[in-house]
Amino acid sequence: MSGPDLLRTEPPAPPRRSLSEAVSALRRFVRAQPLGAVALVLIVVFVLAAVLAPWLAPHDPLEQFRRNILEEPSGEFPLGTDDLGRDVLSRTIHGARTSLLIGVATTGISLVLGTTVGVVSGYFGRAVDVVIQRVMDAVQAIPGIVLLLFIAVILGPSVRNTVIALTVVITPSFNRIARGETLRIREERYVEAARATGAGTPRILALHVLPNLFASVFTLGSLIFAGVIIAESALSFLGIGAPPPTPSWGAMLSEGVRYVERAPWIILVPAALLSLAVFSFNLLGDACATTSTPACSGPRSTGRRGAGGRGGARLRASRRA
Repeated sequence: MSGPDLLRTEPPAPPRRSLSEAVSALRRFVRAQPLGAVALVLIVVFVLAAVLAPWLAPHDPLEQFRRNILEEPSGEFPLGTDDLGRDVLSRTIHGARTSLLIGVATTGISLVLGTTVGVVSGYFGRAVDVVIQRVMDAVQAIPGIVLLLFIAVILGPSVRNTVIALTVVITPSFNRIARGETLRIREERYVEAARATGAGTPRILALHVLPNLFASVFTLGSLIFAGVIIAESALSFLGIGAPPPTPSWGAMLSEGVRYVERAPWIILVPAALLSLAVFSFNLLGDACATTSTPACSGPRSTGRRGAGGRGGARLRASRRA
């Protein structure tokens, strides 16, 4: 092999973790953050309930039992019925599916868009960075709730439009984190070494930048997910979120508030589950922000040390500010 070929040798790819290493990382996370582990279990339960909703719900959430309007909890209707005779338990289970679906779609799309734009902005800089950041500044200059309500009202009530409205409001948050981390990572010595050995921009971004963004982005995503669930419920409560008769926790609260004295069971369980879901995601996000375990920090690139801890510390500092 000639001298020039040796100089262009690509840096080794980061090693892949085996299943045993992933299990060990999860055990360390459980020991270090027991409350975070409890939150993770609760989230898994919510996800399973949403996925298995058609089999767990005792009745069709849209079926109306006209002879059982506002019926108290019983053997046939464990959580009672609402003002249209629909089973509250079935609607609550399917409402979890609606809320989590919107949360996953919104957070996922915002994460991909915000991270991609932030990495491009931070890595290339100059005119690209200026243009992208001015657009993000314009979006963030408008109060989030005002922008969210404006977009939701313009687009109309539907699950798709709710996801679009929330994505527009949330994407700049991921962009800020991704850009800030990229500005720091691109100056690291292992990135300079990769450039010196002839690694192209796509390879550097794929093997060195993106893996080291995972800790901060994942932590922010878990925290934002809780906010998305609250925002979706608020929009549904106002009648501009998931359209009726789609079961949604926010819509159930809006429908049941009129009967809170006569039939409090209509809103008690949806309100409790909404609070528990938000608490679980916030708890998991805080746990990931205060630990450097690989369970939350994700894959790491060669030459990188303490990625998760520094990213989590930076995110906690920004939250306190």
